[in-house]
Amino acid sequence: MGEKYLNEAIVGNKNMIATFTLKGELQRLYFPSKDNRQYINFFHTGVKLNQSDLIYLHDDINNTYKQYYDTDTNVLNTEITNTYFNLTVVQTDFMLLKENVLVKRYIFLNEGAIDLDTKFYIHSELLSDKNNYVGCKVIDNGMMQYAHDFVVSTFAKGAKISKHQINGSYETIKTGEIHDKDYIGMSKDSSICYDLGVIKPNEKKVLEICMLVDENRNVSEMEDEIDRITKIDLNKEYTQTKAYWRKYVKNHNGLNLKDPQNSYEERIFEIYKRSILLFPLLTNPDTGGIIASPEIDEDFTKCGRYAYCWPRDAVFITKAMDIVKMEKETEKFYKVFCKKTQSKNGMWEQRFYTDGSLAPCWGYQIDETASVVYGVYEHYKVTKSEKFLKDNLQMCEKAIDFLKKYLKDWTGIEGIDEEKRDVVKDGIEEDTLKRTGKLHKYHVSYDIWEMCEGIHLYSLASIYAAFDSILNIYRVLGKNVSDFENNRLKEEKIQRNEREIEKIQVEIKKYINENMYDEQKKSYVRNPDDKKMDISILGAVTPFNVFSAKEKKVKNTVESINLHLRTYTGGYQRFEGDHYMNSNPWPIANLWMTLYYLETGEKKKAKETFDFVVKTAGKHYFLGEQVDNSTLKPNWVIGLGWSHAMFLIVLEKLYK
Repeated sequence: MGEKYLNEAIVGNKNMIATFTLKGELQRLYFPSKDNRQYINFFHTGVKLNQSDLIYLHDDINNTYKQYYDTDTNVLNTEITNTYFNLTVVQTDFMLLKENVLVKRYIFLNEGAIDLDTKFYIHSELLSDKNNYVGCKVIDNGMMQYAHDFVVSTFAKGAKISKHQINGSYETIKTGEIHDKDYIGMSKDSSICYDLGVIKPNEKKVLEICMLVDENRNVSEMEDEIDRITKIDLNKEYTQTKAYWRKYVKNHNGLNLKDPQNSYEERIFEIYKRSILLFPLLTNPDTGGIIASPEIDEDFTKCGRYAYCWPRDAVFITKAMDIVKMEKETEKFYKVFCKKTQSKNGMWEQRFYTDGSLAPCWGYQIDETASVVYGVYEHYKVTKSEKFLKDNLQMCEKAIDFLKKYLKDWTGIEGIDEEKRDVVKDGIEEDTLKRTGKLHKYHVSYDIWEMCEGIHLYSLASIYAAFDSILNIYRVLGKNVSDFENNRLKEEKIQRNEREIEKIQVEIKKYINENMYDEQKKSYVRNPDDKKMDISILGAVTPFNVFSAKEKKVKNTVESINLHLRTYTGGYQRFEGDHYMNSNPWPIANLWMTLYYLETGEKKKAKETFDFVVKTAGKHYFLGEQVDNSTLKPNWVIGLGWSHAMFLIVLEKLYK
């Protein structure tokens, strides 16, 4: 696919997303879900003016660019002006709300003094593999690029192509001299041309291109579908799409933010609204699964990919969704996606496709499991729905049972009184471990950043919070013993479970203080073995409430974080020696510091750490995974759901 790492702009509907560069180049087109099957290797457009060579819209030395969304929408505009010919092309990209169609509208305006004989070209290559070769069939108004199980049809509304080339247009396209005798062929890349005729000075012409993604069916059915789409009133759809997204933003203004009074407030408001517009583009409407971000690296050239659903990331995002009145989406995540993806032993793996199937993983992360239980109770705190707790109680209890076993296996912490232990069974298990040479039943956990294996403070804090959540769930449902009986639980079992969990919580805090506070550094450390400073240590304060923000050991730790993780720009790195993608600060880290300072009441420091995120948001107010310290622009994974979620969680505390 080449190096297409920065998705600067995103459009989509319930089933599709498309991503673009700042110059308007289409980089990715995902369907029928946001995380599986991307079709575009490249999609290049250009114009041939009079006798010129092809002028690529996304890349020409004489082009200038201006890009913006229609206000409060997922409708993207890119203005491309060729200063040599004084031709301005306004490209508008949006998804139809109820169709699998990306609309690409082009308005051509001749702002020069000479006539421009204008031809518009599309050179498109789809991703192909040996088991799913792509071919092409030319039709009157475009082309159908297809493989065994899909077809991407690119066609114009109200215009016919003037020429095409199915095979070998890599070189001929540069001069616009494409030609082919065949209407059908075996090539993954093909070119088509539309002759717009002469555009006179100050004259305007419009070309509407549709990209329809569908399953490969018989030819007549596919052609009928193209005919149906061409009959749609795209002007009406454009108006309705804008109205839909603007109403969506208005309905989901959960913080009731008012119109900004200055440029600083305006940036905050725009990031807030862009977050609201982003979340539905990340979410599978059928299961509630949420991708971390639109994909940036399908070929694993620099990372393990991002368009998967991590339970941990999704829990943070659902907290933010609840803030902006997306409670139904949150509920679906827990009641459908989490139930579907939970293992028989009660745990959740590292990551999944949003349809609930297992995605590629590289290790276990215990906080994925703990986070789900924590998230269930957090959602209840917003909705006060006891039915939601009842529906998810069995799932949470399975997870809690797994967490108990995992904790005992790796720390020795357990809550069962000695006299109640099954000595015979324990003896058999210990003998088995000695005989097989395996010291642990369960695989050691990675940390929150998926880079270091061991026993981590953040992981223990998440388990502590999961236990706290199940206790709170019991207290809510325990007002009536019949609630438990309806879930096949008895009051006696609940009470015993509560006593056990409370004892384990005491032991977790004791374990952390004995093993993860370094007396020489005068601070908590992330892991007893590497003892690095790590922003995730703050998780023990917020959101997991193991310690209070003003405890002496916590304050000492924050001093150490400021000493080791704060960069010269005011941005914070994740941990000491973080070299992933050039050692940049992360918005998540800054927002975590903001949450801490809000807990302590240090408003000036909270504003300083928050301001770094506000001022480094991208052109369209997307937050990235990282910020380039030298340019103060988002770097790597633009539109990261976790970053936007943390931003909203901070905003709620700031404004409420």
